[in-house]
Amino acid sequence: MRSYDDYLGDLDRFFTQVIKSRAVLPCVVLAHSMGGHIALRYLHDHPDCVAKAVLTAPMIDIASSHFNGRLIRRFVRLAVCVGLGKMYVVGSGDYRADDQIFEGNRLTADPERFQDEQKAIAANPDLALGGVTYGWLKASLESIDIIKSAGYPVAIRTPVLIVGAGADRVVSLKAQQQISERLPDGRFRVIPLARHEVLQETDQVRRVFWEAFDGFVGA
Repeated sequence: MRSYDDYLGDLDRFFTQVIKSRAVLPCVVLAHSMGGHIALRYLHDHPDCVAKAVLTAPMIDIASSHFNGRLIRRFVRLAVCVGLGKMYVVGSGDYRADDQIFEGNRLTADPERFQDEQKAIAANPDLALGGVTYGWLKASLESIDIIKSAGYPVAIRTPVLIVGAGADRVVSLKAQQQISERLPDGRFRVIPLARHEVLQETDQVRRVFWEAFDGFVGA
């Protein structure tokens, strides 16, 4: 991929060809992680497309500080420039079922729901995703800079509830709080024990989320 414009174009086609012709209004967006990032950018460009948006653990920034330095950004740009965009970054690689271990995972504290993804991939291997490539990382860092730029969040007029995972080690919780404070109608809620995949978490965590969702959407 070259930029997040590809994702935004796909989402716009989905809204135009499917949602607008079939949805029962008012329309509410529920998006997670990278999807939450894309949703925010779409709301910026299409302010009247939905009534409200709920974003779980949106990727406003990447949790690891290793990806935030200028030197790393320059290295990533150089890697893509010399044709390494499709290569995995150091430490990433192809999906391996043997590597998917519940103990110490960053996604969920629920062992049964942790296995849901592994079962789906076993049934359809095409669903498997590998690690991060230089091309994806370059595009993601550039899109992160767009969202965090001066004047960008304030132009997002749609009411937005951001639900952060208190134990998230994938995306930045601090960045989520900061962006919510810059939104004209933004709200921020943290579920303390939740890991990154809020909707794949324990019943207790999911119950807290759905109560927050219902309270926001129904208000």
